[in-house]
Order: sequence, then C-alpha cells, then structure tokens
Amino acid sequence: MKKYLIIGNGVAGTTAAQEIRKHDTQGQITMVSQENLPFYSRIKLPDFVAGLSDTDGLVIRKAQWYKDQQIDLKTGTEIVEIDHTAKSARDNNGNLYPYDSLLIASGSVSFIPPVEGSDKGNVFALRSYEDARQLEGAATSARNAVVIGGGLLGLEAAHALIKKGLQVVVVEFFDRLLPRQMDNNGALLLKKMLEAQGFEFRLDAKTRQVTGEDRVTGVELESGEVLPADLVLFSTGVRSNLALPGKLDLETDRGVIVNARMETGMDGVWAAGDVAQFDGMNFCIWPEAQEQGRVAGANMAGAHEEFQAIVPSNRLKVAGIDLGSAGEIDPNDELEKDLEQSDTLYRKLVKKDGRVIGCIMLGDTSGFNEVVKTISGK
Repeated sequence: MKKYLIIGNGVAGTTAAQEIRKHDTQGQITMVSQENLPFYSRIKLPDFVAGLSDTDGLVIRKAQWYKDQQIDLKTGTEIVEIDHTAKSARDNNGNLYPYDSLLIASGSVSFIPPVEGSDKGNVFALRSYEDARQLEGAATSARNAVVIGGGLLGLEAAHALIKKGLQVVVVEFFDRLLPRQMDNNGALLLKKMLEAQGFEFRLDAKTRQVTGEDRVTGVELESGEVLPADLVLFSTGVRSNLALPGKLDLETDRGVIVNARMETGMDGVWAAGDVAQFDGMNFCIWPEAQEQGRVAGANMAGAHEEFQAIVPSNRLKVAGIDLGSAGEIDPNDELEKDLEQSDTLYRKLVKKDGRVIGCIMLGDTSGFNEVVKTISGK
C-alpha cells in the first residue's frame, strides 16, 4: 500500500488529496497542517473579522469529509525535518511520517516590508485564521486603523474594520487601487464608490514608519503626514513559504521550481500551490493552486497530467461591489477596447487583433466566466 504525505491543508493540498483518492482507493494519505482548522476559506477571513461569519462558517471541508475520503488529517502540527533518503518526515512532537510520495503544499506567508516600527503591538497581517482571530480581538477596542496596501485583501479587511465601527485610512503605494486588477478609470470609479461607504485613501503614498512606544499610535508617511492609528494592518502581498523546501535543498526562485507535472528536481517530491513556481510564474491565486493540486495529486497516484498555465483572474465582491478582472487589463489604454461606463458601472473588454485578451467588470460581472474562457482560448 502506497503512502502519501501532503504538507499543507489549503486548496492545493486538499485538491491533491481528493485527486489521489480518485486514482488510488487503497493508498494511505496523511495531511499535516500547522493550522488548527481543517481546510477553510481565507477569502472569508475579513467576514470573520467583521463578525459576519463564525469559525464554522469558514470551514470548507468538515471533519467527516476527511473520514469519508480516508484521509488522516493532523492539524496544529508542524513538520520540522524531512529525511528524503529515509523517506520520512518528523513533526514538532517527534512523530514520524513515512512516505513514498511527498507533496509540499505549504502555501505562502504574509510579506511585511521592512518598515520601522512594524514590530510594535497591534500591528497585524491577515493570512490565517489565527491572524483573523487576533485582529478581530484588537479591533473591538480600537478607534482608528490604517491599512497599508490597497489590493483585494487590503480593501476587504478595511471594509471589515469599517463595519466594526473604526475610522479607516487605506495607504496605497501605487497611484490607483487594485493595480493588478484595475486600470486608471476603473480604479477611480471604485475609489468613489468606496469613499461613499466611509473609506478614506492615501494613494501614491509610501509608509515611512509606524509610530508609538510598545504599541502603535500612528503611521507616518514619506510626505510627513502622520495618520492616527491604534491598529495597523499590513496587506502588502504574500511570498512562498520556503521554510520546508529549504530543508530539502530543493531548487527555488520565488517558489519551488516545478515542471508541468508539478515534480520538483527531487524524485518522489512534488510541489503545488502558492509554494510552487512553474515556467517562471507564481500568481499565488486560488484557481492556480487548485489546478496545480489536481495535477500533482493525479501524478502522485500514477496518472500522467500536465499543468497548463492559467489566465490570472479574480471574481469577487469588494466591500459588496461586484468585481471581475482577467488577463490583460491594459492599464494605460493602449489597446483596442469595448467600454461601457456609468456612475456605478465599468465594463471593459480588451482586444488585440479582434480577439478578447482581457477584461475588467465593476458593478456587474454577468458573463465573466464566459469571457475568461474566451481569453483562455476555450
């Protein structure tokens, strides 16, 4: 009976386990996660902070699902050593996990830039359930918050804090919100819509330092302005969690280098999701992680699948506003486009040689999935 060890219980690891079970009904699957919850939605963490979701509402796969799939899930457990020669891993309690095939799906970690004072009390990132729990607790007694980063998570987290009654200022390094998903005109409309909900922004702004003694009292910008804050949230992106790959001496760049089968350079070791880098790319987004997990799991169980690079896309609500973005967004309006725009709507199809290669949909995302398929050539 083949032994599979999966390190990480996010979308990549969970999808891989599900795929392994499809191809191998008898194999022994063990999943190890530092998280205390089974597979849950990180996208819903701001809802938890806002009090709109409880812990149970975050969880995507309940304990019974793992039992039904005959997957042995170890939560609250950290793998601290891997001996690939012996095909064995050891956790922080000294327990050993023998394996024939190993998948590293350890995800990503929050990136906090080297800003002076970022180690003070009431300075947070929001990546895990534990992060959300601590942030929610601190927000209960806070009045003023500064969110550093105007990306998707930053705006959603800011919205959660506003719902808890805080005055919130979002500081964004770029001159527009959502620089990866929106062009200038779309971002300007989104800004106006969010300001109507109580958001305040500082765009094209750089953080000089977090002020205060032991706990934060404010955020000083390079312009000299000091924003009052008794809570600061850094939402400045993520980086691949390379702690375990480093122990195995795997080839890494921004992530673990993998081929189209999600194989690393070490026989019997796969990587998928935010920790993996294929063909120089690592978007750290859900659809990519899910597909990489599927391919990795199938191949670990003896199938022959190859990962096809996906079109980066996002479809969600930002502070209750429907937003979809995919492919080439043409931020400088240099390409052909079809545009529909009003005070509450912005829909842009980007074209090249008559073919749709990207889109932005704000306020109305109907038809988004079909457009993404078109962009992908499907």
